[in-house]
Amino acid sequence: MSELIMQYFPIDVAWIRPLVIFLALTLRYFIIAGLAFLIFYTFRPEYKRLYKKIQLRFAKVSDFKREIAFSMSTFAIFAVIGFIIRSSPLGEHIKIYKDISEHGWLYFFGSIAAMILIHDTYFYWTHRLMHHPRIYPLFHKTHHLSTNPSPWASFSFHPLEAVVEFGIIFIFLFLFPIHIFAILTFSMFMMLENVMGHVGYEIFPRCWNNNRITKWINTSTNHNMHHQYFKGNYSLYFTIWDRLMGTLHPKYEERFEEVAGMEKPLKEPENFESAAFPQLD
Repeated sequence: MSELIMQYFPIDVAWIRPLVIFLALTLRYFIIAGLAFLIFYTFRPEYKRLYKKIQLRFAKVSDFKREIAFSMSTFAIFAVIGFIIRSSPLGEHIKIYKDISEHGWLYFFGSIAAMILIHDTYFYWTHRLMHHPRIYPLFHKTHHLSTNPSPWASFSFHPLEAVVEFGIIFIFLFLFPIHIFAILTFSMFMMLENVMGHVGYEIFPRCWNNNRITKWINTSTNHNMHHQYFKGNYSLYFTIWDRLMGTLHPKYEERFEEVAGMEKPLKEPENFESAAFPQLD
């Protein structure tokens, strides 16, 4: 994204560049997360606000403020790290290209698909690592203060976790040639998926997990359960790694069907406790 911004808005004063990037990330966050918040939390009539709500309680205004504040911190860190990389000798080795004809349209769309799959793997293993008891308090605890997340929680990270999350962009910049608009498309997809995972409502139909294709695609219920019970459901875009590694919550599919099939507000299930999961040593 920094390359795209600098291409169309060339700025000679160096310190302004990370500020522009920060403002662009922030604007995108408020548009996407804000729109989701308005649709699900503000514009809905009072009697419909529990319809397909994953947790029947609601977060507090203080939670929203904390989530927004830490998200702003995350964007500032993203902007500064991106600017440092671009301005350092490393910037000469970044594999970003601007002419699609260099690699063709097939490569363009293939690179986007590759970034999504690689990021899903990166996220699963770094996320699971950050749940290690010795690492969790330093890196990931801040994000889990949102036990009942809202769209504003999508980038609510401790600064150390923000650095980890930026790591995937760092990898992509040097891994293989990426068109400017390909990485922009990927980053937009990442933002949309993050907001969807934290929206607090299920948007997919009840048949989603019964289909042999769509069952591999993550849902809002999946990630919401991770925030509620802290263990299991470590994946981001797909459920592939959770299913392979046995870390999919044993009652995830039951809970999804309950929420997605909701015709009227239901009571919170009783005795719905987190099961034991393999620990990452």
